[in-house]
Amino acid sequence: MRRFLVKMIVNLIYIWGSIWYDKKYLTGQYFNRSHFSEGWKWILRYWFPQKVLGYARNVNFPVPRGIKICDANKIIFDNDDIINFHSFGCYYQTLGGKIYIGKNTKIAPNCGLITANHDLNDLNKHAKGADIRLGNDCWIGMNSVILPGIVLGNHTIVGAGSIVTKSFPEGNCVIAGNPAKKIRDL
Repeated sequence: MRRFLVKMIVNLIYIWGSIWYDKKYLTGQYFNRSHFSEGWKWILRYWFPQKVLGYARNVNFPVPRGIKICDANKIIFDNDDIINFHSFGCYYQTLGGKIYIGKNTKIAPNCGLITANHDLNDLNKHAKGADIRLGNDCWIGMNSVILPGIVLGNHTIVGAGSIVTKSFPEGNCVIAGNPAKKIRDL
């Protein structure tokens, strides 16, 4: 009887969530339909501030206050990695470019992924944007910033507080510093 009630409640939350969010994001490990998993709690917790009060209203999946996503449609990620959008203080700016986040990549709190900087001659304008591509199984440490056009290969670890100004497409390495440099291969 208890299992039946849980499934019924989860199905009701799914229907409720489908009204407010895109169904394609209500799948994966955080939205298990057989039990009351974390994703269903996110829907209950975030729909009011997000969809009614208007905080991050344009984002088609549940996100908490405390993160900033400019255009969620320009972020490509695996649904099993939706947890990356629940790290406090993260900033996903997609002006003039897309952000590709590889499978099983983790992004720590207070990170910035920025696809376009300001024009140095006119700070009221943005320079031409460029895509950011993070490979599979990467780890972006706390307070790191990834700048426009960066490509990080599979299994790249970015040390906390790093500013990534150049690409490391070969992957399998640890990078850190300002500007980030390769510390060692993995």
